[in-house]
Amino acid sequence: MSKTEALPLYERKHLTKIIPRLIELTILFLCFSLLGYRLLHLKNHGFIWLVALLCESWFTFIWIVVVNIKWNPIAIKTYPERLLQRNLELPPLDMFVTTADPVLEPPIITVNTVISLLSVDYPANKLACYLSDDAASPLTYFCLVEASEFAKLWIPFCKKYNVPVRAPFRYFSDQSLFTGNGSSEFQEDWNIMKEEYTRLCQKIEEAAQKSVPCELTGDFAAFVDIDRRSHPTIIKVISENKEGLPDGLPPIVYISREKRPNHAHHFKAGAMNVLARVSGVMTNAPFMLNVDCDMFANNPQVVLHAMCLLLGVKDETDCGFVQFPQQFYDGLKDDPFGNQMVVMIKYLGRGLAGHQGPLYGGTGCFHRRKVIYGSSPEDKSGHGKMNTGEAFGKSTKFNKFVAQALSSSSRTAECPESISKSIDEACQVASCGYEYGTAWGKEIGWIYGSTTEDVLTGLNIHWRGWRTMWLRTNPNGFLGSAPSCGPNTLIQQKRWSTGLLEVLFAPKSPFFGTLFGKLEFRQCLNYLFFLLWGPRSIFEICYAALPACCIFTNTNFLPKVNEPAILIPISIFVVFNTYCVSEYIQTNQSIKSWWNNHRMARIIAMTAWLCGFLSAIFKILRLSVTVFEVTKKEQSSSTDESEEKLGRFTFDNSPVFVPGTTILMVNLTALGIGFLDFMQGNGGKIIEWGIGELVCSIWVVLCFWSFLKGLLGKGKYGIPSSTVCKSAALAFVFVQICRSSWGI
Repeated sequence: MSKTEALPLYERKHLTKIIPRLIELTILFLCFSLLGYRLLHLKNHGFIWLVALLCESWFTFIWIVVVNIKWNPIAIKTYPERLLQRNLELPPLDMFVTTADPVLEPPIITVNTVISLLSVDYPANKLACYLSDDAASPLTYFCLVEASEFAKLWIPFCKKYNVPVRAPFRYFSDQSLFTGNGSSEFQEDWNIMKEEYTRLCQKIEEAAQKSVPCELTGDFAAFVDIDRRSHPTIIKVISENKEGLPDGLPPIVYISREKRPNHAHHFKAGAMNVLARVSGVMTNAPFMLNVDCDMFANNPQVVLHAMCLLLGVKDETDCGFVQFPQQFYDGLKDDPFGNQMVVMIKYLGRGLAGHQGPLYGGTGCFHRRKVIYGSSPEDKSGHGKMNTGEAFGKSTKFNKFVAQALSSSSRTAECPESISKSIDEACQVASCGYEYGTAWGKEIGWIYGSTTEDVLTGLNIHWRGWRTMWLRTNPNGFLGSAPSCGPNTLIQQKRWSTGLLEVLFAPKSPFFGTLFGKLEFRQCLNYLFFLLWGPRSIFEICYAALPACCIFTNTNFLPKVNEPAILIPISIFVVFNTYCVSEYIQTNQSIKSWWNNHRMARIIAMTAWLCGFLSAIFKILRLSVTVFEVTKKEQSSSTDESEEKLGRFTFDNSPVFVPGTTILMVNLTALGIGFLDFMQGNGGKIIEWGIGELVCSIWVVLCFWSFLKGLLGKGKYGIPSSTVCKSAALAFVFVQICRSSWGI
């Protein structure tokens, strides 16, 4: 073995720091001190103190879970140059892109993602790109065909000049990405590519404005009279690279799986399983990458970085999949919607890497095909206890490639000589009835039963004993677009909280994974931090209503100012928020960004998570079914609005805004009544509530300041009158219940 081959492809570095750990333990000690104080004085107080005790016990538990995640942070550094220096044939990779709605997910965004993947620094004859279109849209197919023609010019240009970002919209819109090559040849080629991309955008825009993008003849005949809810399988091979050229255009395959009204299609999980099967009979690469349609490859060497981990581990058990963080471009200043997740990615992401590994995030993830096929780490034969024919379906050809993929020694793929000759077999495995009587969605593939199929699938992988890897690169591996308005942000969070709670009650929950599977106990706690988002809303709302309830009933839930015990909640408030601010400063975020994230955390918890919690409970009780709500994707911020307007909270008629408006009205009413009581001396009675309750109520109002502005706003910046009326009625009922319960 040469010296170069002996060097590791990656390094792990432990990042444990003493001061943050001491602060975390101090906060935990203060939380237990507050609980002890509550228990000692509970008999001298009433129901409000019991509610406070329950809420604070819950918050203490959540903090224990957070400390567990962050206790052993790990950073991983990869060396793709060492991988290239080794005398090693790089393994094939199948790349999956999913889209479901050409209106909410404009094709130009999908096109840029596909183009960025096709042009990464990896041999083209080792890549294949599959696009799943759950809308069966001729527009999406038309745009993909046009994009493939542009890619034939774009890929050589990128490789020739080492273009730093391979998504053309990003490259041409950001002057800092200009390579700086001053040669006349580069200038000429750059201008040509800019014109070609402008022409591509014009074609896509013109096609999007038509009811039908082109005449539905020839290759488009399959889209005639198409019904997106009921149609046969449509598979089109757009590019094949029959010559196997390493610098050519990788194979591109369009897939719209069969759908019928009487067959469950299982949302994105069903689409991913079809992609796994179709690619299994067409290219059968041992590794797979899946990205959402708006997450483009930002780092040209992202595949090489991932392969450093997938190929560099001594034991495959340590790397079931490689997860890149979801990071975003063109984020608004100071993160007004709290969805950039910069601090969470740095601290929680590295913390998860120090345990059994990160959760599967649904995008930007490199998988081992055999892991998706249900292989366990100790399964050396690759077949385990499952009967291949029964578990994977009745396709003889597909089962042949499944057996090959499950071989533990396989790093290369056996695939058909011609992808286009496999279309008939691919249509069979993409049919909506193919999975009946199989283990798809249960033991193998993406697991069904939750709208957050990614977390459930990752849990199934960890359950079997696989460990996973978290990787951040410079530049970032993938970048996407974050929601830039109130409704989209809350709808996304509602879907997540619903799906995560479904995972908690799934047959393979983290509890059972620890008891009967190979899920480590601390990894179980890591999962609980996310799976309990929905239930957290109940405690958040109760605690936010406590200070108002105290003012209404002339009671208190905090120690009086003249009591030494008041130092405990004050210390928790000061130390915790100072600690959080320091994390934002260390990640080059502003204090305003911290405040925006803090208030949005409260808003999301009391609105989106509550609605998600109720939605999941109704589904569990079989009172309703879960609906998968696609989040509207936006390529860039609108130039028609100032950044200040883009950062303003927007509203619509969604019921998700009712809880937040209600809690705001309750606390505004409490402040008004408290002011009158203070001015009038509460009718001669002693005022029991104190400065603590007043400050807490003001803090809640400040957190919901955007809702307060919404009460006075107009248009999309104003809360709809129907929401205001519902919230006012709920607030009135709450006030009357409080005052009548205490005989006031």
